[in-house]
Amino acid sequence: MPKNEALAGLCDGMVKAWNIYNKPKSVILFIIEDISYNICDQRFHEFYIRETYPHIKVLRRTLTEVHKEGKLGQNKELLLGNTEVAVIYFRAGYEPGHYPTQGEWDARYLMETSLAIKCPSIQYHLAGTKKVQQALAQPAVLERFINDPEEMKAVGKIFTGLYSMDDNEVGNANYEMAMRTPEKFVLKPQREGGGNNVYGLDIPDALKRMSRVERSAWILMDLIHPPLSQGYMIRPGSDVPPQIVDMVSELGIFGVIIGDADHIVHNYQAGHMLRTKLSTANEGGVAAGLGALDSPYLIDSDDEN
Repeated sequence: MPKNEALAGLCDGMVKAWNIYNKPKSVILFIIEDISYNICDQRFHEFYIRETYPHIKVLRRTLTEVHKEGKLGQNKELLLGNTEVAVIYFRAGYEPGHYPTQGEWDARYLMETSLAIKCPSIQYHLAGTKKVQQALAQPAVLERFINDPEEMKAVGKIFTGLYSMDDNEVGNANYEMAMRTPEKFVLKPQREGGGNNVYGLDIPDALKRMSRVERSAWILMDLIHPPLSQGYMIRPGSDVPPQIVDMVSELGIFGVIIGDADHIVHNYQAGHMLRTKLSTANEGGVAAGLGALDSPYLIDSDDEN
């Protein structure tokens, strides 16, 4: 098992981007929500940078504050007042509620048109949306980005079934499929975090309440059935000692990639996070209180296949 140094790996990645920008007086900007419920890990990132790289200043601003304070310099550098921004780390801007007025959209546009290095870039941000993922999973679309048939085949193996719900022949067929066998699927909108998906037998009623236009903003995905493990879920107010329960886990690999359309400067694995939830729970967000942070433990397998 490789060492899990996610905090250092991710922060060092931001500093590498700061070095590439190469303006010693520039800052790293954290874009945050008006009320940050995920503030603990944000602060850990901020404190690590300040302690390890004391010459680099970290600022925290909301989209609203960027709209009020931000402007572009003569060379399209992003300025907050008179302070130049080298790197923008988005911890907000991922859902509609983060853009209550046109001002927040204008702030996002200002940042995207600036020279500052964005984390994530707008391309990676869009690639994280369900609709783009559904489009990328189509073989004809993959061919635009991957020339090697074997490589394309290997990439295709990591996709689960993703189906359009557009108002056309394909989308209407997928709609009928979801109505016939809803227990095989999960319905997903273009949203981050837990609490937005519709599962199994709840899908038909949800679809019936949508217009065809509203339906097209969602995708249908095959319901994944991960392997079960047994363990203890430690929660406030739970039984002492806790009971052994069936659980499922999701392993996320952190990575740092810095580059442009023509050249990749850095690309490396930067740690991992294992989230575990009860096997009976649909959603598994840690911040939402539905899952828990866990630690992987590798063992030798008797199954050589």
